[in-house]
Amino acid sequence: MVEIKTEESIEAMRAAGRVVGRALAAARAAAAVGVELRELDRVARTVLDEAGAGSPFLGYRPAWAPVPFPAVLCVSVNDAVVHGIPDDYRLRDGDLVSLDCGAILDGWVGDAAVSFTVGRAGPEDTELIATGEKALAAGIAAAVPGNRIGDIAHAVGQVCRAAGYGIPDGFGGHGVGRSMHEGPDVPNEGRAGRGMLLRAGMVIAIEPMLIASGADDTYTARDGWTIRTLDASRATHSEHTVAITPSGPRVLTLP
Repeated sequence: MVEIKTEESIEAMRAAGRVVGRALAAARAAAAVGVELRELDRVARTVLDEAGAGSPFLGYRPAWAPVPFPAVLCVSVNDAVVHGIPDDYRLRDGDLVSLDCGAILDGWVGDAAVSFTVGRAGPEDTELIATGEKALAAGIAAAVPGNRIGDIAHAVGQVCRAAGYGIPDGFGGHGVGRSMHEGPDVPNEGRAGRGMLLRAGMVIAIEPMLIASGADDTYTARDGWTIRTLDASRATHSEHTVAITPSGPRVLTLP
């Protein structure tokens, strides 16, 4: 079921989204050479705690997961696409890092992700990250009443494929509201003009994921959560929670 949110509900989701934006900004600022991934999770937890917000990630256990997720922040490094568990790995110069965070505030959820390089950035990583952000912007621009889910999927996929990057099979965006994952699914590739009609009041997470080599294949690591590229090439992940409004898309997860 897809819930149509009121203006008041969207304002409440914007408050949750601000917390997500601040948590991601703080964790990104703390990401430096030699810092443990667990420290980034601690930084994000502090932001959530200070805002009086909960985490939709901590303790989350979908049917396929062997254990509940143990953190408030997904930290995916280099060949990890999404769902990386923050552990004692210490960041190295040139690491490509993707942070994914959510917040629950007054019963409403925000969800967003950002990718960046620690230390010196290689030109290939810089271009990969920039293309992910461009794909996200294209998807957001297509999130208007009267369009369809396929228009968003096509916009995202066209940017990724035109640059020669892969799109992980089976992963994409989703509806957001009282829970982190609601309908509809929002693929990262598809045909324009197809799928569910977009209506004002829908709130969705748009989240392009790109694989540098152009391949689409991934596998689940031994921890049961981390999704890695099959060919060990680098990946990037960008995401915002977006409200569809009569005046155009409204990004809810900016700081």
